[in-house]
Amino acid sequence: MDELPRNAANFVPLTPLSFLARTARIYPHKAAIVDGALTFTYGEMRERVTRLASGLRRLGLEGGEVVSVLALNSAPMLEAHFGVPLAGGVLNTINTRLDAATVASILQHAGARVLMVDSALAPLASEALARLPGPRPVVIDLPAPPDEATPPIGAMDYDALLASGDPAMAWQLPADEWDSVTLNYTSGTTGNPKGALYSHRSAALNATANALSFGLDDKSVYLWTLPMFHCNGWCYTWTSVLVGATSVCLRKVVPAAVFGAIARHAVTHMCGAPVVLTMLIHAPAAERRALPQPVRVATGGAAPPSAVIEAMEAMGFEVEHHYGLTETLGPATYCAWQEAWDGLPLEDRARQMARQGVPHHLLAEARVDETAAGGLGEVLIRSNTVMKGYFRNPAANAAAFAGGWFHTGDLAVMHLDGYLEVKDRAKDIIISGGENISSLEVEEVLYRHPAVMEAAVVAAPHDKWGETPVAFVTLREGGAADAAAIIAHCRANLAGFKVPTRVVFGPLPKTSTGKIQKFTLRQRASAL
Repeated sequence: MDELPRNAANFVPLTPLSFLARTARIYPHKAAIVDGALTFTYGEMRERVTRLASGLRRLGLEGGEVVSVLALNSAPMLEAHFGVPLAGGVLNTINTRLDAATVASILQHAGARVLMVDSALAPLASEALARLPGPRPVVIDLPAPPDEATPPIGAMDYDALLASGDPAMAWQLPADEWDSVTLNYTSGTTGNPKGALYSHRSAALNATANALSFGLDDKSVYLWTLPMFHCNGWCYTWTSVLVGATSVCLRKVVPAAVFGAIARHAVTHMCGAPVVLTMLIHAPAAERRALPQPVRVATGGAAPPSAVIEAMEAMGFEVEHHYGLTETLGPATYCAWQEAWDGLPLEDRARQMARQGVPHHLLAEARVDETAAGGLGEVLIRSNTVMKGYFRNPAANAAAFAGGWFHTGDLAVMHLDGYLEVKDRAKDIIISGGENISSLEVEEVLYRHPAVMEAAVVAAPHDKWGETPVAFVTLREGGAADAAAIIAHCRANLAGFKVPTRVVFGPLPKTSTGKIQKFTLRQRASAL
């Protein structure tokens, strides 16, 4: 059959920018964003995004340049997911829980042209900027509530930037759907920076898959308990706009605020790490409120235990388990519900629900490379919803994409019903409260302590955070340090969530070739 050429009538590049254009045209007066006392309709959001894009261009932003954002969940943070790429830039949302040294390393490696900073985070940004050896980005101050705001550090504030933009600027969508839309760094960037680049195509597809697997539509109200900086909020920054849902921004995830927002705004959907579920379960009675309707909750990371699922269901939440990585734009698989599970006892039902499940609707393939005994092998993924690659890191790309598959580094089994279950992390990544912690990064800091001869860090189970790092340390001969001193050293050099919660002193178990046996240490840590 003769090949026919693509043309403007039958091929339009995929991009999440088209989501806002469509939704604002259909629902111009519908609430798009609720941010504290402020509410913006989709018509207003479109105008603000247009002004943002125009303002960034007038600042001199050129195509392909990076705009970094250090901000809590807020209207400007959500608007940046559309305004920055509309200006031709690449959005880099930075984890607000990182230390200044790591923030500085991200800004330097990304080559940030502009840095937008939440006023509450200005001290962290100032310290990071002071560490940059070369040119600094143009800084824009973003608003914060009066009780959180700190003195401005930028060249202008966000309102002034919007005012400088032209609301009539014509929208120009990317000519190539492979163009980069965002840049997201994995944890532990100081040693080997891994910034995952997402394309317009992958972002549009993964956001669409979210709507299909999690059931969002124009009647949905989505509560931002998941940080928007994390994999672009698992792509829900775009999903919510795709379907015309209302986004309710939550700056701080505390039980009273979560229950209050659910009751006040009739929330229907939210996402978060298992620690969020635990927090809600153990909230004081005075902070709880009856849910006006069932609320669907997607959680990732460590699987929630049956007791957590039972307690959440008793409060009116419907828990769903998802699995993914930064490199897969967040959710890649989900535990699709089977009617046959309805009548199972809770323990059996929880066992089914805790599995990582099946590929989402637009993920091409996920399989287990069964190279170990018992069917255990690495999870391999192939999809349009995998990152373009790591920014400026060809060696890491070669390893990640070897053999035409993305190598997750997670070890799993594939059950007879085709459902995936992750059993271990090949790279010893620790997931604490939904945040990834590189054991190698923590070990590097431990080795810099003058009294430490050897160190190894592994995950230990934790009732609240799912997992926390535990350090096993051998002191130098004549070296003197107690657990408090080691933890203080780590706290001075790491983000708070990466600091070991316990330190165990003594010789480290090793193989005959001198390799530290981390599986033995994990067993010890579990028994602490």
